[in-house]
Amino acid sequence: MALMPVDDALSAILSDADPLPEEMIALDTAHHRVLARDVAARRTQPPQAMSAMDGYAVRAADAADLSARLKVIGEVAAGRPFERKVGQGEAVRIFTGGVIPDGADAVIIQEDTAVDGDHITITEAAVQGRHIRAAGVDFREGDVLLTRGRRLSDRDLSLAAGMNYPELAVHRRAKVAVLGTGDELVMPGTIPGPGQIVYSNGYGLRALARAEGAEVVDLGIAADTVAATTEGIRRAREANADILITMGGASVGDHDLVKRSLEVEGTTMAFWRIAMRPGKPMMHGRLGAMRVIGLPGNPVSSYVCGFLFLVPLIRALSGRDHIHHVRESAVLGRDLAANDQREDYLRARLEEGDDGTLTAVPVNHQDSSLLGNLAAARALLIRPPFAPAAAKGLRCELLRLPE
Repeated sequence: MALMPVDDALSAILSDADPLPEEMIALDTAHHRVLARDVAARRTQPPQAMSAMDGYAVRAADAADLSARLKVIGEVAAGRPFERKVGQGEAVRIFTGGVIPDGADAVIIQEDTAVDGDHITITEAAVQGRHIRAAGVDFREGDVLLTRGRRLSDRDLSLAAGMNYPELAVHRRAKVAVLGTGDELVMPGTIPGPGQIVYSNGYGLRALARAEGAEVVDLGIAADTVAATTEGIRRAREANADILITMGGASVGDHDLVKRSLEVEGTTMAFWRIAMRPGKPMMHGRLGAMRVIGLPGNPVSSYVCGFLFLVPLIRALSGRDHIHHVRESAVLGRDLAANDQREDYLRARLEEGDDGTLTAVPVNHQDSSLLGNLAAARALLIRPPFAPAAAKGLRCELLRLPE
């Protein structure tokens, strides 16, 4: 079977990946959820002209001269408007957030006045409109300030609250079930026996999925039998997973049973093996409504494929307006040999020069089992299929890895 190009594999994975249904949730639980509808302001903010400072609301024409003396006729605090109109020669004590009373068109800050009983003398001339927040300067009723597909930040929650929303319509979170496979795997904290290794892949992948807003179901490790693997697949379906991630068992050996088990359960395979390094033995299919991504067992291959394919899929199902990773340009930090038919994703460090120039330095050892180099990397440097040799100092493209 020919190897599938990376772009074609991603297109197949994202095919028909429509956003999940919407649900209403309390504003306080909406951080990093994705809006299912546009959000229009239910009110004007501020609803009336308000003072931006503590001081005195005055008529600018009365306070243009430094010797001007005005009578203080009342006080305005936030939430307690002044009912009378400010007339000629009058001022009203006002505090930040107080509604500008009728007749006033400027605020003199308290530091620019001298107080004498119920009068003030102006020590800094007033300017019309100064220190006043006009009605609607932030937003007006009906303004659409948060749009469908936006992943809500902490600042967005404050904005939504100010727009008078106690709850928001968001897309349901994607549920991702993660299944490791292999007799050789033991859990962290265990002393490995002969031929055994510590299971690591699931931890990075589950964190990757959670960071994208997914709900994660840990299915543990399945033994190298069709019965154990199919039992794990069935548990993913029972959990109503939107995505099943398997790790290991996706190659061509006698003990690589994941593809066989998926097919036993009725999975329709879209592809098996892609033209990339690391990660050639990756597969994708559908089992009813559940999407299946079979990742390689090598930890670097598993993580890189998860980053490249799982993350955009979660974003698509979550209704995000931007689902693809953004490529950046950098300067190549060392010479690279010509590439073969597979698209290469080299783990690289990033260095920023004093002039802001970004340099990508591929780590020396790119073996797909080296977790230390993966953790040290800050980016994946992309080498297209059959790319010619590249000298240090040439431009290159990269994808930043999550921090």
